[in-house]
Amino acid sequence: MAYEPVSGVVCELLLLVSAMGLRDANRLGDSGATDLACAAIERQTKIFDLRALFRQDSIAHFSFWMTRPALTIALLLRSPELESACCQWLPGNRYTPVDLGLEDSAVDVVSALEQQREAVDAVVIEQSLLQEQTREDLLARGLLFPAVVVGDLMGRVDYHPEEVHLPGDQVEQLGYNVDAAISRFLRHGQKDIRPEGGSAESDQVGVQPEGRVWKLTSRLQERLGYLGVFYKRDPSRFLANLPPHEQRELLQSLQRTYRDLLIGYFRDPAAANQALESFVNTAFFGDLPITQTVEIHMTLIDDFWKQLRFEGHKDDFLQDYRLALLDVMAHLCEMYRRSVPGDIPLVPAGSQRRQLQDSEVTL
Repeated sequence: MAYEPVSGVVCELLLLVSAMGLRDANRLGDSGATDLACAAIERQTKIFDLRALFRQDSIAHFSFWMTRPALTIALLLRSPELESACCQWLPGNRYTPVDLGLEDSAVDVVSALEQQREAVDAVVIEQSLLQEQTREDLLARGLLFPAVVVGDLMGRVDYHPEEVHLPGDQVEQLGYNVDAAISRFLRHGQKDIRPEGGSAESDQVGVQPEGRVWKLTSRLQERLGYLGVFYKRDPSRFLANLPPHEQRELLQSLQRTYRDLLIGYFRDPAAANQALESFVNTAFFGDLPITQTVEIHMTLIDDFWKQLRFEGHKDDFLQDYRLALLDVMAHLCEMYRRSVPGDIPLVPAGSQRRQLQDSEVTL
């Protein structure tokens, strides 16, 4: 059986999300519509199951990567509580967190990171530390790393365009978002991130940011292997494989992320897009079932509807938030599409049919 193109799946998801409007219109009274939609979505998402695309020895690739050295994650955080939470949710088999001593207010972000330049592979940095002057100094010195910025979703770039944002109350998703930050950094590169005005600042400090970033990118690619992070999701961190208490905490964190997405979807699209990226990153690297995503959406919409009815407001506009669910699905489709290595055929070997030659065709 040939796999369907992503575009066709997105079209079907559009129809499914539209069908889910029946349940919205009935105020969640008809479970049949949603059950049907969930079943159809689950059926379609089977085309994105990477296990069906990889060869039988794909587990060996995962096992090989798990034996590779952990990447070093620099923690640039002022709050001891936040630092402790981040260390808790960074998987030890994948990352080694290193505290750069930012609890001491006398320690400068730029100098602390400069001293550990060659040892750091990615950073988790508190948003409040990224003042305008600090950002300019980091860019001027070529201190550009895959980054997760922990703080409020403001819809702006705090460090560099490939950063990933994560609110402080959602650090349960930190490991997955570090995966995403490294993937984005490697995919897009950072050679073009330079201070406005060209290379003047770089010349003043005697460095070439693009050269140092290229060196970091090459080092990451060497340590991660040829396929990179995208093709090496850690099965031990899939939602289904987590301990029950971690599953609950992760799902609660995802609900908070999705709530941020819905609240800002029409009011603050830039901030909502950051929430969407955070949710999709965790859903992809954590192998969140599509039906679970739909359930999170419907639960929050139901909560909103009850609150609006209690306060005596209209609730017709809630149906418009089906667009948010469709947006999430489309982004997930794109991430799964990118995760398929170019040398792996989209048609399983066992299902390939022999092509007829022209001489065999009778009209």
